[in-house]
Amino acid sequence: MTGFSEPAVSGTRDPNRVIVFDTTMRDGEQAPGFSMSPADKVRMGRALKKLGVDVMEAGFAAASPGDEDCIRAVVGEIAEDDSGPVFCSLSRATENDVDAAWRALRGTPRRRIHIFLGTSPIHRSAKLQMTKDQVMAAAVRAVEYARTRFDDVEFSPEDAIRTEPEYLADVLEAVAQAGATTLNVPDTVGYTTPDEIGSLYRYLAERIRPRFPDVIFSAHCHNDLGLAVANTLAAVENGVRQVECTINGIGERAGNASLEEVVMALRVRGDRFGISTGIDTTKLLSCSRLLSEITHTPVVRNKAIVGINAFAHEAGIHQHGMFNDARTYEIMRPQDVGFEGSFFVLGKHSGRHAVAKRAEVLGHPLVGTHLTEAFAAFKTRADQIGEINDAELLAIVETTRPAQAPYQEIAYAAAG
Repeated sequence: MTGFSEPAVSGTRDPNRVIVFDTTMRDGEQAPGFSMSPADKVRMGRALKKLGVDVMEAGFAAASPGDEDCIRAVVGEIAEDDSGPVFCSLSRATENDVDAAWRALRGTPRRRIHIFLGTSPIHRSAKLQMTKDQVMAAAVRAVEYARTRFDDVEFSPEDAIRTEPEYLADVLEAVAQAGATTLNVPDTVGYTTPDEIGSLYRYLAERIRPRFPDVIFSAHCHNDLGLAVANTLAAVENGVRQVECTINGIGERAGNASLEEVVMALRVRGDRFGISTGIDTTKLLSCSRLLSEITHTPVVRNKAIVGINAFAHEAGIHQHGMFNDARTYEIMRPQDVGFEGSFFVLGKHSGRHAVAKRAEVLGHPLVGTHLTEAFAAFKTRADQIGEINDAELLAIVETTRPAQAPYQEIAYAAAG
């Protein structure tokens, strides 16, 4: 064998530490609308390295010569000999795919191959036209061949959630015996629920860990029912120590589990999970915005963690609470994910206090009848256009400013 004598992330044995496997440039990129050029992947890869991901799935080498070249470019530009992320390529359970992955990753000793093969009844019959025994034999054969080139081998029984549990456990035991070091249990079609996936991982651990105590169980959840993050967290609660995610949750169909959401859930609710990651969370926003730029896909305003509304407040009662103590309406600091701070949006839901506060910051204190009239005009304008920016607010302040009485002007002239 070549490379390390143990998997490149085998040192991560802290039971309270989760390996973050990023598949933005593979599962994310293969979805419609998210294709990346080699230069784009290098830019994204550099950002992911700074973010601190443990494993970077840079592509699917056998998918095309271009994808193999992309992986090679990422490795060539980013890899270091003894530090940084492990680089990974997806691979079907064939020797040709394993060879393509090897060619793409041979430039770094920190390399992993990720082999997949469908195991569910629908995949066996409709896609593969293979029996259970044939699928089992193909999986074992692929892992054994991969171990002649890689010491770090991950295996995924595609559509694991819809696979018979006993057969799924049989396949995973067999590939672990053949040399797989990470056992991924993908919810390929986003079908499962948190309770269900938790029960499945407990069952698999009971079956497999007595013989293979060092294998790492991994979760790869899709979002077809909007449960990818919830299912990933349930998997972690039930012993999974690798999570497979993408920036902004991009991926096939409705996407993958969102890396920023999983990581921040584990951090914010450390009291419940007791789990840490190696992610520098202050770089989550910059990674999100870089991906948005590369893929020409804006992040929706209300996206958790990185959307522009994540730390924005318009409602008057919320703004009042935030003025007193940010913890009233924010469960994490905006700086922790890369924002400069919270910000207040002035709109039709804002209260007098927020309007007066912003006007004062702009150098135009509002008091008495001026505040009353300005606030009334503010509400009218907000109903018309929605958000009130500083220019609009200053215009309102000026148009509602009380006129000075003539005798006051005469008094000022006399004093002069």
